[in-house]
Amino acid sequence: MGDKKQKKMGKQTFIVEVIDHQKSTWQGQIFWVQGNRKISFRSVMEMLHLMNSVIADGENGRRQKKDSMEEK
Repeated sequence: MGDKKQKKMGKQTFIVEVIDHQKSTWQGQIFWVQGNRKISFRSVMEMLHLMNSVIADGENGRRQKKDSMEEK
């Protein structure tokens, strides 16, 4: 029954680079170490959402965010 359900990923490491702060929030990039990817964000909430997506969905969740992701 749970065959199609993805298994949650374990610990993940992120390096956060805050490039600017405007409108009371941060803008920058997250480097996801295990996935070897840089992910741009425009707010702290977006940053947290991106990090949560990686942890919850793994690689497949990241492929859905092509516009905010670039290969390293």
